[in-house]
Amino acid sequence: MANVVEAALPPPARGRFALGWHRSSASDLAWRGVLVAFGLSIPLLLLGITLLLWRGAMPAISRFGGGFVGSSEWDPVSDKFGGLPFIFGTIGSSVIAVAIAVPLSIGLALFLTELAPRWLAAPIAFATELLAAIPSVVYGLWAVFVLVPFLRDHVQTPLSEGIGGTLGIFAGPAYGPSLLAGGVILAIMIIPFISAVSREVIAAVPPAQREAALALGATRWESTWQVVLPAARAGLIGAVMLGLGRAIGETMAVTMVIGNTPQIPHSLFAPAYTMASVLANEFAEASGDVHRSALMLVALLLLGVTLVVNAMARALVWRVNAGTRRAA
Repeated sequence: MANVVEAALPPPARGRFALGWHRSSASDLAWRGVLVAFGLSIPLLLLGITLLLWRGAMPAISRFGGGFVGSSEWDPVSDKFGGLPFIFGTIGSSVIAVAIAVPLSIGLALFLTELAPRWLAAPIAFATELLAAIPSVVYGLWAVFVLVPFLRDHVQTPLSEGIGGTLGIFAGPAYGPSLLAGGVILAIMIIPFISAVSREVIAAVPPAQREAALALGATRWESTWQVVLPAARAGLIGAVMLGLGRAIGETMAVTMVIGNTPQIPHSLFAPAYTMASVLANEFAEASGDVHRSALMLVALLLLGVTLVVNAMARALVWRVNAGTRRAA
C-alpha cells in the first residue's frame, strides 16, 4: 500500500514521504511504548501500594486474624487492636453524607439544566464548582467554628430533648463533634462533585427526547421524571459512587469534627472515628511494631473498601446500561 501511494505522488514528494514513513514507523513504536508504559504504570502503582500495605499489616494479621475486623477494642498501651469502630465510623459518616448530598446535588443539577435561565445557571454552576477547589482543612475550620456549634444548638439539642428518649439514634448528650457532624461536612464537600457530574449527564440527554414527551402531552415535571432521569440513570449512579468514594477517603475535615473516639457510637450525636482519621492522628506517633502494623492493616482495609465501592459502582453502571440497551 505504501508503494502505491508513493507512486502516485510527484517526484519531489516521494523522498519526503519515504523519509516520513520510516520516521513514522520509529516514532509509532516509541509512542506505543510510551503509552503502554503510561497504561501499565497505574495498575503497577496500585499493586505496589497493596503489597506494601499487606507486608506492613502481616504482623497484625498473624496476631489478630479475622478478629481484628470484629473487635471494637483499641488500646495501644496493652497492644490490643480492633478495627470495627473505624469501619463503622467510615461507613456511617459516608452513608449520612450520601443521603444528604444526593437529593441536593441531583436537584441542583436538574434546576441548572431544566429550569434556570442561562444568565442564572452559569454563575451558580461556576460557584458550585468553586466549592470543589476549597482545601479540606478550610472546610474543617469552618465546620469547627460554624457548623458544629449550629448543629449542637439548633439540631442535636432540640432533637435529643424532644425525641431522643424514643428514638435511640437521636439520644443525647449533644456534644457537637459527632458522627452527624462528620456526615454533614462530608455531604457539603461531595455536593460539588456529584452535582457537576450529574449536570453534565443530564445535559447530555438529547433534547428530542424531552420534546417528544412534551409533544405527547407530558408536563415539564413528567418529562423530567419519566424521560430525563431514566435516560441519565447510569451516569447519575456513577456520580453518586464518585461522591461516595470521595467521602470514604476524606481525612482532614472529618478528623476535625467527628470526635475521634474509638468506639461504636450509640447515636448520631455521639463521637466516632474513621479509618482515615486514625491513620492521620496516630501513625506518626505509633511507637510499637504491633501498633504500627495495626494501622497498616487499617489502611489496607480502607483501600479494600474503596476498591469494593468502585467495583460495585462499575458493575452497577454496566448492569444499568445493559438493561437500557435491552429495553431499547
